[in-house]
Amino acid sequence: MKMKNIYLLILVLGVLVSSCELPDNVDPKSATDVPAETVMANAVRNSLNLIDDMGQNTNISRMMCQYIGMTQYTDPSRYVFDVRQIPDGYWNTAYLVLQDLKEVKALIQDLTGSESFNRMNANRMAIVDILEVLTYQNLVDIFGNVPYTDALGGFDVKTPVYDDQTAIYTDLQARLSTSIATLTAGAADGSWGTEDLVFQGDVAMWKKTAATIKARMGMRLADVDMTTAQAELTAAINAGLLEAGESFQLPWTSVTPHTNTIYAQFVPTARNDYGPANTIIDMMNDLGDARLPAYFTQVDTSTEVGVPKLAYVGIEYGATTVAYTSISHFSDAMFEPNFPATFACNAEVEFMLAEAVARGMSIAPLTGTAQEHYEAGIAESHDFWGVTLDPAYLALPDVAWDDARNKELIGTQKWLAQYNRGQEGWATWRIFDWPVLNAPPDMSYEDIPYRYPYPYNEPDLNGENYTSAAAAIGGDDVRTLLFWDEVGGTPTPSPAF
Repeated sequence: MKMKNIYLLILVLGVLVSSCELPDNVDPKSATDVPAETVMANAVRNSLNLIDDMGQNTNISRMMCQYIGMTQYTDPSRYVFDVRQIPDGYWNTAYLVLQDLKEVKALIQDLTGSESFNRMNANRMAIVDILEVLTYQNLVDIFGNVPYTDALGGFDVKTPVYDDQTAIYTDLQARLSTSIATLTAGAADGSWGTEDLVFQGDVAMWKKTAATIKARMGMRLADVDMTTAQAELTAAINAGLLEAGESFQLPWTSVTPHTNTIYAQFVPTARNDYGPANTIIDMMNDLGDARLPAYFTQVDTSTEVGVPKLAYVGIEYGATTVAYTSISHFSDAMFEPNFPATFACNAEVEFMLAEAVARGMSIAPLTGTAQEHYEAGIAESHDFWGVTLDPAYLALPDVAWDDARNKELIGTQKWLAQYNRGQEGWATWRIFDWPVLNAPPDMSYEDIPYRYPYPYNEPDLNGENYTSAAAAIGGDDVRTLLFWDEVGGTPTPSPAF
């Protein structure tokens, strides 16, 4: 008799002898039947926290677009990925998140009831699917080809094939279209309640969010497939995008671990590893940007005792050591544990519409000039951050609309508006090649990454598929362009589309 069978026989006999003994490998303190609502709340938090995270071991997108730098242990800001195995951290967390979302679907997919209940449940499925789409979109935007069709197969699929990044985007767009149609049909039937930590089950807001993500993904393609970009943006506009004053945010609480990522990185740990980069602070100083106090604090730069000289000073991006006391910090509001994480907003929408018009797209539902949408994006960003836009700002030489500099102006202002949103800030730089970033000391502009390398354990765990994926995208190199990124960044990018 095999040892496993002997063990099972002993276990059964033990249970017969004493009903007080618990079976092996069962934690009496863990729930065995978790409600879908509980799993959903956890999945919402984890999926969005990954995108918002600024941990140096997982998500360094704020460094990739040079919103922030590091005061010490500066290898991530110098694009050293292997020391901390940063790609592994993001990849593993993302697929765990996707597994949670899959579990939510499994728990609710067979529920049936009245027609209204069925529409409500369909809405709940659609919202979960939107979060899945967003998670996969970011995986593609970070790595390129990734496991998709074969993903989440568990023990049955231990070595998943990597899908083509273009094909994944196409399928994600189809899924968004289905979700939008579902939410339209069940608009009056509700969805999740308080378990929806974002909109508390507001179907209309989820529909606008799905449409905005659809527009975002469509505009990613503008350089490589104008026809598809135009079609997806048209569908998104018709569905209804986020409007003025609206945003897709996760409101954090004041209870650890449900706190804003900046608070989590500084306050409970009593550390000060991060600070705003000079890339963004210097640019905003030059413009006299009214958003400076909403983004940063000032530091005393005086050399005269008793005579303060306050200024906004950023970390020299990629410097090996920076004294935390010598630089500006995140604004006081951003250190609050309940400072919300933002994933989409109307300012982003306006800049996408400005880009579409500037590129010459023909979209029937779209009205207004490129300049009007561009200036609306700037105004909306100021409103979002609670500051007043001085009309004179729009007349500055490096802000005033100029058709001959449309790519430079939209890219730069969109990047400024998306501060603290690393994933989208990095994507904006890769799409527009603006603003011109800073090469870290002793490095060149050509060292700035376009993607994460694949996880360092993939060659061992999934070698054959990893090798095929790396070859398919043009090499597992941080300078390999993603499918939607036609031209690499340079210190002298083209100013116009």
